[in-house]
Amino acid sequence: MPARKARHRRGTLIVAIAIAAVAVLLPALAFAHIERASYWPDPAADTSVNPPAGGAVPDVRSLYTALKVPPPGETRVVCQPDSLQRLDADLAKAQTTGYKLRASQPAIRLSKKEAKTLRHFNVKLLKRCEYSSIQDAVNDSHNNDRVEIMPGLYTEPKSRAKPTNDPACDQYEITNDKGQVVALSYAYQVHCPNDQNLIAVLGRGLSSTPVPQPPLLDRHNIPDAGPCIRCNLQIQGTGATPDAVTVDAGNTASGDGAPIGSVKDIVIRADRADGFVLDNVKLRHSDEHGIYVTETDGSHLNRLKALYSAEYPILTFVADHSLIENCDAWGAGDAAIYPGGSADLGEELPPDQRRYGTEIRNCDMHHSALGYSGTNGNAVWIHDNEIYDNTMGLSTDVFTAPGHPGFPQDSDLIEKNNFYSNNFNTYLPACPGTQKPGPNGPSQGCSDVESTVPVAVGVGLWIAGGNANIVRNNRFWDNWRRGTMLFAIPDILVCPPDSDDQVPGCNPVPLDPPITHDVASTSYRNQFYGNKMGVASNGSVQPNGEDFWWDQGGLVVDPTFNSANCWYDNTGKDGTAASVTATPSPTGTPPDNLPSDCGNSPLIGGSGHGQTAELLGCNTGAPSCTWFTTPPKP
Repeated sequence: MPARKARHRRGTLIVAIAIAAVAVLLPALAFAHIERASYWPDPAADTSVNPPAGGAVPDVRSLYTALKVPPPGETRVVCQPDSLQRLDADLAKAQTTGYKLRASQPAIRLSKKEAKTLRHFNVKLLKRCEYSSIQDAVNDSHNNDRVEIMPGLYTEPKSRAKPTNDPACDQYEITNDKGQVVALSYAYQVHCPNDQNLIAVLGRGLSSTPVPQPPLLDRHNIPDAGPCIRCNLQIQGTGATPDAVTVDAGNTASGDGAPIGSVKDIVIRADRADGFVLDNVKLRHSDEHGIYVTETDGSHLNRLKALYSAEYPILTFVADHSLIENCDAWGAGDAAIYPGGSADLGEELPPDQRRYGTEIRNCDMHHSALGYSGTNGNAVWIHDNEIYDNTMGLSTDVFTAPGHPGFPQDSDLIEKNNFYSNNFNTYLPACPGTQKPGPNGPSQGCSDVESTVPVAVGVGLWIAGGNANIVRNNRFWDNWRRGTMLFAIPDILVCPPDSDDQVPGCNPVPLDPPITHDVASTSYRNQFYGNKMGVASNGSVQPNGEDFWWDQGGLVVDPTFNSANCWYDNTGKDGTAASVTATPSPTGTPPDNLPSDCGNSPLIGGSGHGQTAELLGCNTGAPSCTWFTTPPKP
């Protein structure tokens, strides 16, 4: 597989699927920044700050409180010479035709009174404007402060001019959990904030505690966390819509289309920024990520549009108390939204202590390689979203190198989402220039998104190694290959051979005896129920190629392998349980059936040889592997 950029998930990928077959299909990406080993932040509130930072999802403070006294915190206003003109155009559209916060939703209209109030307040803000650069305003900010960005196109010329991979910053490189010796430490970000980032929000100061080398196996609590210096910071656009404030890390001639070129890897980075809020802005054209929130306890991303990032338009990593809502993300080479390595709050804890540390709701995730992905994303609540026009709708997986926090993945709740028309083939040749395909994929045999991940075209959702996930009360329709897939990843493929007692979650079996006797830490206790398959939200029949697919692990001798997975109370295209289609058959003879009894799944002797052959075929690049071609419409 080609070299990847700042990878959290598949930098030294060794998985049981698709690698040889897809290697020749993925773009050859230049070597870029390598991320440091990351730690889950302390989930308790930091009371050194008043009000405390972290410990909960922060509220979005109303724009109309920005000039109130007493604060808490100070307000800094950023503007451009044409801010009022842009605001007027934004308000005019919002009052007449309305604006779309999400592509799939109806237009929202602003009343004349609302528009007048918003303009009057922006005039007040303009009188307080002292900055033309968002980064300058952030640099001058402290705990509890806020940065209000008036309408405009922000390209941050000073940040763009900073060198990338500056040799002066080499002294701050460290070794990460993959053995890479050029990872960017937190000190690197502090001393060289715009080497990688167009805008850097660095929430904590440096501490005298040295960075552990090699990284600690226990990833709870950041070992070298310094004091809060920009905690509880809120960055907010002041327009009627997110489109009014655009932050662009590439060539602005691209508009909202596929980028002509990107200057910085990341548009906005929030690092160790407990209590961080980003509200009502549009981010576009990064070489890796749009918004990137890492090692942060308490974050709230609201009313965002994030588009055309080579990796992730919206990314959180090792997050806790994280909320992403009311957003529209598209044009991702990997996933439109990616909460990777989220806090391990599921099966690792006693039942009375479990909670969801990351929540994603009311968002559109579309026109990307993946709508959603979360490698070792634990205890994520994904609900009331529209996930469509991707190569694959959703992936939760364990495709990761040793030491990636949170293995094995578990305890996501995926409910009340719509997964549909995920047939966009990102493995087609690149479209010339900025040509933008239609809403359901390219019509001329090309793609304006270059995939950096190997996934199967035409699938609504897969769990590729994960436990205790609940997929309930969703709709899956018009996914031409399958609605959902579930399979395991044996430990030996994602854990180092000698890591039995060293890497949390890993319990590999040596390759002697052969892999046919391997066990896995994943693909247990997953439940699929109450889902409507093959029927669109408007009631029209639009079948999936197949509703459910499960690899029973036919090459594994251990009868407990792949156990306690179940499918029940789902309906197919005719609105009945009898019309559900699946491999193995829901009505097959046990043990070769799709089990509905969670306590008796699978029965000893379950095979799944056909499914396993498909996985192995794609692993070896066999001609029979069709994952990277568009399936026929059912």
